[in-house]
Amino acid sequence: MLPALRPGDWLLVRRGAAIRAGDVVVARRPHGLIVKRAFRLTEEGWWVESDNQQAPGRQDSWNFGAVPTGEILGRVVARYWPWPFRLFWRAR
Repeated sequence: MLPALRPGDWLLVRRGAAIRAGDVVVARRPHGLIVKRAFRLTEEGWWVESDNQQAPGRQDSWNFGAVPTGEILGRVVARYWPWPFRLFWRAR
């Protein structure tokens, strides 16, 4: 998710929040949790993508397909660590 987020960032996630295209979301995958940008809602679920498509080892819907809606845990609303904050806030 570079440049918006970096590995190790602490995020405030609104569980069960309504998701819209463009939101950063947390999703459950078989190997653990992922943080990606919701791109579009399909019949199979949310198509999610990395912000940096050139990142080595990137894993997103181009690799594993759409994430079922029930596997989207919530919408990222803020990044609160490390200090000082890099501004990332999406309130609704």
